[in-house]
Amino acid sequence: MAAATNFSHSPFISKTLTHSLNHNPFPKNPTLPFKLSKSYSLKAVISQQNPATATTQKTQFKHCFTKSQDGFLYCENLKVQEIMESVEKRPFYLYSKPQITRNVEAYKDALEGLRSIIGYAIKANNNLKILEHLRGLGCGAVLVSGNELRLALRAGFDPTRCIFNGNGKLLDDLVLAAQEGVFVNVDSEFDLENIVAAARIAGKKVNVLLRINPDVDPQVHPYVATGNKNSKFGIRNEKLQWFLDAVKAHPNELKLVGAHCHLGSTITKVDIFRDAAALMVNYIDEIRAQGFEVDYLNIGGGLGIDYYHSGAVLPTPRDLIDTVRELVLSRDLNLIIEPGRSLIANTCCLVNRVTGVKTNGTKNFVVIDGSMAELIRPSLYDAYQHIELVSPASPSAEVSTFDVVGPVCESADFLGKDRELPTPAKGAGLVVHDAGAYCMSMASTYNLKMRPPEYWVEDDGSVSKIRQGETFEDHIRFFEGL
Repeated sequence: MAAATNFSHSPFISKTLTHSLNHNPFPKNPTLPFKLSKSYSLKAVISQQNPATATTQKTQFKHCFTKSQDGFLYCENLKVQEIMESVEKRPFYLYSKPQITRNVEAYKDALEGLRSIIGYAIKANNNLKILEHLRGLGCGAVLVSGNELRLALRAGFDPTRCIFNGNGKLLDDLVLAAQEGVFVNVDSEFDLENIVAAARIAGKKVNVLLRINPDVDPQVHPYVATGNKNSKFGIRNEKLQWFLDAVKAHPNELKLVGAHCHLGSTITKVDIFRDAAALMVNYIDEIRAQGFEVDYLNIGGGLGIDYYHSGAVLPTPRDLIDTVRELVLSRDLNLIIEPGRSLIANTCCLVNRVTGVKTNGTKNFVVIDGSMAELIRPSLYDAYQHIELVSPASPSAEVSTFDVVGPVCESADFLGKDRELPTPAKGAGLVVHDAGAYCMSMASTYNLKMRPPEYWVEDDGSVSKIRQGETFEDHIRFFEGL
């Protein structure tokens, strides 16, 4: 692997497998009710779209990107303006490697005294250099596709500390997971059938967890809510007995080792995790009573961050772990957590340049070179991400309210709406904060805007390129020889 490009401070892929089962291996049992031995009342927990309104308690906001008294934005003591002058003149993602480390250490400290796996959700950000760093810090990986599994293996993750999720896992990918010893979550009847087939092809027993849908509503944006009864993910809790009987029928292919749930994303109240964990350990009690040696509880991920930079007091990894700690210890379980956003989001900005400022008579616009192609969350979820200039504006610059938009030919191409900013000069630097999660991993080449390069600030204060920016020539290569 080529070494990362440095800038000094300041100026198993397997063949396609086919397999058909000679018979349907699954019992034709009717759906059986699976009753809880205890009843739990779930609290109404609201995760506000704007966390700033969730509490009146404030603390000083701490971030690897800070605006100094001189009016310049810094990343780990480096002026972002100077970094802009040292790299490609196009939108780029800028990360803080030390902040990634600090975020992981916060989870490791919180998990002290528990047997655990921090499974980083690769879907949040799939940069290979970042994955290698997270692996070096002791993380496992959470996978939702065969290629994410292959990438995790390429990055050196221990496959026995990896979890393969998803509601539509393909047979070829499940075979690879079985061969490598990855934990596999069972999401449906057909998923279970495919896992059995994969185990037979690989000649290995698969360690599986049942992804139980606890029907708990975290009350977040519907696109990122995954634990309620209308979700496409997981098995219905009332059909759990059917799945237990199916696992019992395949002792040579399956070993049930745990239970899993995932409630959603951007959750800003930890009570919801406690309530779900209470339900899950009760399911584990009932599963163990049927002779299964279940040792793992996977409570998923979903912890939110302060996208508004409001100083709102949001739960920390320790707050999350402490709310489930006693339940985990009381059943002598290994805890699996699946952080993505809370590990990587606040470590990065999308750095842009202002193309110009315009008005339509009723609304003002700052037009930048970045767009929904590089960062789609605002357009897709109407998500808020903090925006600011990287350098002090001219003293004469008028402060106005702007929509910050890109050049893509869509009215949905905006990075922020109704933002109060000093009127920026042409070419001024402008950043969209907290862009480490679900931004570059969701980027596209719409309008042939090629995906941008990525850089990070190293521990020693230097800046390294960690992903090449795509070019027009890269696009043309897809058609060579056709």
